[in-house]
Amino acid sequence: MSSDSADPFYWMRVIFAFNRGTLMELGISPVVTSGLIMQLLAEARIVEVGDIPKDRALFSGAPKLSRMIITIGQAIVYVMTDLYGDPAEMGAGICLLIIQLFVAGLIVLLLDELLQKGYNSGSGISLYIATNICETIVWKAFSPTTINSGRGTEFEGAVIAVFHLLATRTDKGQALREAFKHQNLPNLMNLIATVFVFAVIYFQGFRVDLPITSAQYRGQYSGYPKLFYTSNIQPMWIVVSGSSAKDVAEQLKEQQIVMRGHRDTSMVHELNRCIPIAAAFGSSCVGALSVLADFLGAIGSGTGILLAVTIIYQYFEVFVKE
Repeated sequence: MSSDSADPFYWMRVIFAFNRGTLMELGISPVVTSGLIMQLLAEARIVEVGDIPKDRALFSGAPKLSRMIITIGQAIVYVMTDLYGDPAEMGAGICLLIIQLFVAGLIVLLLDELLQKGYNSGSGISLYIATNICETIVWKAFSPTTINSGRGTEFEGAVIAVFHLLATRTDKGQALREAFKHQNLPNLMNLIATVFVFAVIYFQGFRVDLPITSAQYRGQYSGYPKLFYTSNIQPMWIVVSGSSAKDVAEQLKEQQIVMRGHRDTSMVHELNRCIPIAAAFGSSCVGALSVLADFLGAIGSGTGILLAVTIIYQYFEVFVKE
């Protein structure tokens, strides 16, 4: 790969869990793209899914085929658009690159299928994203890689750089100030900002208490919806993503969950009173936190950290329930 080439996907890499110049170049983008396309087709009634088992089997199998098509398509586009250098100079190496990206993409798809089949308590996509973000944070904090930027040998990891500066500088105060203001490399200020943003997990427990109870098991009760109802998703997306009041009411009905003192028809009205407010206010808080995190220089970007926090808390909730 050309090291001096601009990265057109820099801001998307955290969300789609792909790393430049590795076999995870495509990340989960084929999975996400395929899911969004199928969801949009279903919501727009372009694709009608009936209750017939054959229709449901076809609808569930269509994303798998589209994921493979998108994977090979993205691999070809990546290679042919000079992302790894001039294709004319690579010769037959183009085919090898495409095959490597395609096979790596297929492995990601297979792992996602395994996680969806019951080998995991959450979503495969969420696990990929959280793992990628946490790996970035840990690496930037403890990376033993050394870099010579004209001021002598420096360590990339912020924590290791502190001990190195304290050990090699005679002026310990100056060493600490340099550790906090390390230029062009992760520093202690970035690490503190990252920990501060991770503290937003405290707000994940904030929710609107609605009298929701199970029709099967008496006494079972849960608050709904949460403050960060849409997390990093825009409020306008709740309709398309199946998170609107009507969709949630149908999901609760299928799970035999009722709202005390409300009929099925009035449940939609009650949810519609709370969900848009929670979605709008939660998204505003998330946007403000994301901007603040980027301003403070948090490792992994504000959006990425908030995604990781949300996903980790979701796994925590699943673990507590089980």
